[in-house]
Amino acid sequence: MIIRANNIETLVLFGIAASGVVLSPYAKPHDADYSLVVIKDCCADPTRNSAAALDTLFPKRAQVLTASESLDHARPAPRREL
Repeated sequence: MIIRANNIETLVLFGIAASGVVLSPYAKPHDADYSLVVIKDCCADPTRNSAAALDTLFPKRAQVLTASESLDHARPAPRREL
């Protein structure tokens, strides 16, 4: 509710224990109509399941980007002169 009250529409997920830190909060925000972005090269996990999730599960509900791509995506568009 705090997120919604602050007009936040997109959540960016990444973490060291991807199967817990990223996968656990993955479904509920999507079901609540938030846009999700997963930063794939900022996710790690001691199991191989997270790599499979990044390739198969996450793209179904989230935009999967590299850190570099996410920075490019987050930069404001250049201002046009009128």
